[in-house]
Formats: sequence, C-alpha cells, structure tokens
Amino acid sequence: MTITPRKGVLDITPYKPGESKIAGVDRIIKLASNESPLGASPKVYDALEQALKKDLALYPDPACTELRQAIGEVHGINPAQILCTNGSEEMLTLLVRAYVGDDDEVILSKYGFLVPPLMTMAAGGTPVLVEEQDYVADIDGMIAAQTARTKMVVLANPNNPTGTYVPFSEIRRLREELRDDILLVLDAAYAEYPETDDYNAGMELVNNGLDNVVVSRTFSKIYGLASLRVGWAYLPPAVMGVLNRIRGTFNVNNLSQIAATAAVMDQDHVVRARTHNNRWLPLMTERLQSMGLKVTPSLGNFVLVHFASAEQAQAADSFLRSQGIIVRPVGNYGLTNSLRISIGRDEESEAALVALKEFMLP
Repeated sequence: MTITPRKGVLDITPYKPGESKIAGVDRIIKLASNESPLGASPKVYDALEQALKKDLALYPDPACTELRQAIGEVHGINPAQILCTNGSEEMLTLLVRAYVGDDDEVILSKYGFLVPPLMTMAAGGTPVLVEEQDYVADIDGMIAAQTARTKMVVLANPNNPTGTYVPFSEIRRLREELRDDILLVLDAAYAEYPETDDYNAGMELVNNGLDNVVVSRTFSKIYGLASLRVGWAYLPPAVMGVLNRIRGTFNVNNLSQIAATAAVMDQDHVVRARTHNNRWLPLMTERLQSMGLKVTPSLGNFVLVHFASAEQAQAADSFLRSQGIIVRPVGNYGLTNSLRISIGRDEESEAALVALKEFMLP
C-alpha cells in the first residue's frame, strides 16, 4: 500500500531560498536574500547577552506578552490584536490553513511572494494569479477575479521580488470592492522602507467591524533578525481566536522574543537602516540604468534588474558569482530575464555595481 499526501501537495515545487555559499570561494558578498546590511541593533546583542545568563531550560512565554506590548507601543495599536509567529511565513501559512480548503481559491498578484500560492496548493486550494501592469499589482484585475469560491486575497505591499507598491487609496478600494466574506491579507514585510506619502501598510483597515483584514509584518528585514525568525500580524479578535487554535504553543522561542523586543524599541536603528537603504536605492538604480539595464522602481531594500534575455541574465549571474557576489535569479517567479539585487553595505553594493559594469562592457 502506498501512502499518498493530500491533493495539491505533490504539485508543489519547493521554495528555494537564496544561496549563501560558492564552492571554492571564501569571501562572499551575499546580496540575494534582502537581509539588512546594517544588521541588528546593538541593543539586541546586549539583551541577548543578558538572556543567555538565564535558565534556558524554561519554556518561553507562549503569548509573547512583552514583545506584543512593545510592538503595540511603537505602532500605536492594541497588543491584544497582535499575534507573533516564527517569521511572517508562519503567519501566512496559518492563515491559509485556517481559511482555505479543497477547491477554495486564493487571489494573488502574478509576481507576488511565492509562499502563499505554495501553501494554498498544500491546503488543496487553487492559487489564482492575476496579471500585473508593468510589475505592479492590478487592483481592478484582482477585484474582477473574485468568484463564489474565493476565500482570500493576499497582496504583498511593497512586493517581493519586484519592489513595486500599491497606493493606500487603491488598497482601500480593493477592500471595499471585495465581498465582505473574503479575507484580505496585506503582507507588509517591507513596510518600514517607503517614505512616499501615498504608502500605508493598511493597519487602520483591521478594525473595520467586519473581521476581514489582516496585516502581516516581520523582523527579518529592516530589523536584521532574519536568523531568529520573528513575524507578527495585526488582526481582528475573531481571526486571532482562530489562529491561536492551530499555531504551535511555543512558536516563538525566548531568545527571539527578547531580541525582537529590544529591536522594536530601538527605532533610531530603524531610521539608520532606512536612511542607508534609501540613499543606495536611487543610486543603484541610476548606475544600473546607465549601463543600459532596465530597473523596476522599488520601495523595498532591493532592485529588480532586467536583462535583454534569459541567457544574458544567467551569464551576468555567473559572472557575479565568479567575483564572489551572490544575487538572486528569479526564474522561479517566471522572471527569467531578471536578477534581484539586495542593497548591501557600501562596499558590497559598490562591488556589485563595479562587477556588473565590467560584465556589461562591450
């Protein structure tokens, strides 16, 4: 007898994270995973040093009480409506597990983050990918895609891997024109980077009286805690009650809670990280464009660079690797002509630009 998994599981191509090693190369510049080049706040390391002196045999607080209170204080939101998870990926997974079943549909933008469609398939549901307009989510298309089987709409804003965003006025219109019984999930992993007036993560939509909006956030990007895996979401009490029934009891370990609490309370470090990023973002874009490359305007901590062909993109990736520089091919998103390049430290970003200029020389 053969044991078979549920419908949809074997149709999944596993998510492939960014690489961090090149065989035979000791000095690596990793610009593949949108990690913070400034790293975590020094206050995080101080907090962890003190934490390691305590008894590690004790279980962590399953409710992440201190962390939720700190997040609530910084963002001006109710801690009772904050749920912390093992990275925002776990949050997105829990939402799909809770609300999507066999033959249900989840509407997504075509070049959005890969985890939600993979989790939809794992739940037996159907991802509905809506074409984009110049790599920007098509709100009219997402509204038109809803059917009687639609259970959820997931929109990353700003989006990964494109870096594009949808103005808050359009997010509000999306919510208004979706059925009330469709859950809108706003994945705001890069919400700390934009400095444009028309961007808003959308947390004010959560308490709309209809229990149908969730905003997911993370500590993996601007806070520099990717290795500790801490995500959180602001959600309606009804959705909180559902997710608390299916999440792991101790899903965020004690050291991660302590680190994230220290990180969120150090907003000066966040400002430094944002300033560094938003100084390099236009600079990198301009210099890449001067090489004859097309760059999609980005509000994240990375740029999406388009080459003349898939062969040229692959050759550029190979050349960068020969220089010890790892960037992210995005063929798994269907963007075979493109590479995603994270903003690094000054010397790392400069090295990538110098190498690409050498590659592009006739």
